Amino acid sequence: MPRPDMPRLELGLDTFGDVTAGADGHLLSHAQVIRDVVEEAVLADAVGVDAFGLGEHHRADFAVSAPEPVLAAIAARTTRIRLGSAVTVLSSDDPIRVFQRFSTLDALSSGRAEVILGRGSFTESFPLFGHALSDYETLFGEKLDLFAALLRQPRVTWEGTTRPPLVDQAVFPPVEAGQLRTWIGVGGSQESVVRAARYALPMMLAIIGGDPRRFAPHVELYGRAARHFATPLQPVGVHAPGFVADTDDEAREQFWPDYKRMHDLIGAERGWPPLRRDAFDAEIAHGSLHVGAPDTVARKIASTAKALGLSRFDLKYSAGPLSHARMMRCIELYGTRVIPLVREMLERD
Repeated sequence: MPRPDMPRLELGLDTFGDVTAGADGHLLSHAQVIRDVVEEAVLADAVGVDAFGLGEHHRADFAVSAPEPVLAAIAARTTRIRLGSAVTVLSSDDPIRVFQRFSTLDALSSGRAEVILGRGSFTESFPLFGHALSDYETLFGEKLDLFAALLRQPRVTWEGTTRPPLVDQAVFPPVEAGQLRTWIGVGGSQESVVRAARYALPMMLAIIGGDPRRFAPHVELYGRAARHFATPLQPVGVHAPGFVADTDDEAREQFWPDYKRMHDLIGAERGWPPLRRDAFDAEIAHGSLHVGAPDTVARKIASTAKALGLSRFDLKYSAGPLSHARMMRCIELYGTRVIPLVREMLERD
């Protein structure tokens, strides 16, 4: 059930900068995709979307490997929308540099920056930056501990095994007001849920398959862990895929071929079978895909929000080569139609 101590539901959009196809069917350059992502965020700001997130990836099918400069470009052309990562792969990065990049973004955007820290479901960044996959857990655990110290202390003393110690170290630039808004991204790991509670950081659940209600035990664990550590309970959010068009049929037919292409490309690397149309339709009806006309998507988001007691819902609206034009229409409908409908549904209940 919704928690009475939490603010009203924030509704955001996420993209990984999927490499899209142009009008001629050929894939666009990574540079053009990045420029298109900026335009998508500017539209999101104009139509009332609360937050815009960029995922970090280091592979050919996604254009955004460095979210922060793209977010800075967006900050210069927007006025109100929150800007963040979805997610930052902290395990293969330096926590101090991550903090500095996002505190700089916070300055440029007048306090609109946020970061989602995660271990990463893709592992290309590990060999790219010289890290061993065998250190996957240790790297994330220690680097998150250091990042949490940076959030709460003007000067940091810290010691671990993955980098030299820090002694009474100041880090610049500081966040101008308050604390940098920092989420912990959680897939299926209960350990990550407990970490989020231990550091009193909001939890963002990545739900990319199955009924969102199956994550209710994670939300319950988060609450129990917060009580165990005597830390204040923080907001819970969900990141899930979806697409909005004028009608249910249009949304399914426009989204299906590009979503399948993306799914099958990644699935071939992970041993998944090719996606069938009946499985796609079932995932829309009963699973994590929020696809349809505005009222259909709004009802599903409201249902997910109520079931998990959410303070934030982010729709991952890009899917493989799905065109920029179709994504712009999706963003317009999400901001002008879906968001007001979700708020109305939640207030009515």
